Amino acid sequence: MFEKVREFIEENNMIHSGDRIGVACSGGIDSMCLLHYLCSLRDKLNFSVCVINIDHNLRDHSADDSKFVLEYCKQHDIPVYMYKINAKRLALDKGYTIEQACREMRYNIFNAILNKKIVNKIALGHHESDQAETILLNIFRGSGIHGACGMEPIRDDKYIRPLLTTSKLDISVYASTNDIPYVEDETNLDSEYTRNYLRNVVMPLIRSKWPTVDNSIASFGRKCRVEDNFIADQIDESTVEYENANTVKVPTYFFTMHECIYTRVVRHALENIGASVDIESKHYKQIADLALGSENGKKINLPHKLRVIKEYNFLTFTNAGENKLVPEYPFTKGSTDIKAYGVIEVNLLRNWSVGEYDHLVDRVKIPKNAVWRTRHEGDVITKFGGGTKTLKEYFIEKKVPTRLRDVTPVLAVKNEILIVAGVDISDKVKVDKNTKSAYGINVIRFR
Repeated sequence: MFEKVREFIEENNMIHSGDRIGVACSGGIDSMCLLHYLCSLRDKLNFSVCVINIDHNLRDHSADDSKFVLEYCKQHDIPVYMYKINAKRLALDKGYTIEQACREMRYNIFNAILNKKIVNKIALGHHESDQAETILLNIFRGSGIHGACGMEPIRDDKYIRPLLTTSKLDISVYASTNDIPYVEDETNLDSEYTRNYLRNVVMPLIRSKWPTVDNSIASFGRKCRVEDNFIADQIDESTVEYENANTVKVPTYFFTMHECIYTRVVRHALENIGASVDIESKHYKQIADLALGSENGKKINLPHKLRVIKEYNFLTFTNAGENKLVPEYPFTKGSTDIKAYGVIEVNLLRNWSVGEYDHLVDRVKIPKNAVWRTRHEGDVITKFGGGTKTLKEYFIEKKVPTRLRDVTPVLAVKNEILIVAGVDISDKVKVDKNTKSAYGINVIRFR
């Protein structure tokens, strides 16, 4: 039934012997079929499979879907990593749509799992109809040829889409033939969401006239990719200067070249500072006008607090997203969304191994009044292994970049720092031979 999927995997060299693949699985039919099929291949191709489940917390019963995935994985002896996020809050904080917030938080989690080397690839369940929808949405938003390419079969050698050329009908037949259980997400019927409107309202009308339109649009995207890759190969981006995670400088001479050149340079630069969301054709024109027709010091503001400044022979792009955090968050088990920073996950452990978590601390050594916050004047930390330093000195010692020191969460009791998120813990909370239970803490940063 999925012979073409196997061919697609091999043609694109998606899976290698020894790969550790995390399947992004919501419990829906697409991801459950992907999980089932990859499990059927793992012994033949010598790779391992685990599941990554993310509850977006958008529905009252969304936890039931995660429970379904967990039970399926238990029955089939598949390791599973469960996450719960608050997409509505991120959308409010950053001015995103719910769809944008969900995507950003998903990929933050995926990237964290990849960085921890739990997996080396993540398999996504996008299929042919998803590809057609993505291409149309990009066109409707004013995208150029790059957006018309749609999704890549492999991205960054980490994200793979084995079902990208598989029809929704073939997936449904595969599920039925193999008795694969799945859940239905009722939000898929809510056409208030942009993609759902296209999927539920627009595409059925188009298919009634042109039944093979999904395949035709996907084929168009593949042709666009060939041309887009050719143009990209002509560009030398070595003169683009990446100052830090939030700032990049692009020489203005790029804007004397053809539009298809400078738009690619700018897009690539913005992707590297996490500021490419909602940048459309009209914005590229504003940027080009700034580069070629404005005096030094002139600036423009673009979506999501992206600021562009003319500085002599460069345009400086700064991702000036909101950095001020809500003052305090109580220390609790589960996930805590830290505004403009990321997610901190706290797991209660009875058994543990060193290296499984970013931080491992003794449960009883964490006071009940400990809170997550940003640094305050007078903060001190007892270093792991002994010795007390001011937090400022400690940041310097640990070579934490200056731009991150005011936004990095710390777990504190008054001015006593117990944990610096993603960096280290105080000697006062470390586990020892007397520890009976611990907290395993993972820190997932937004880009």
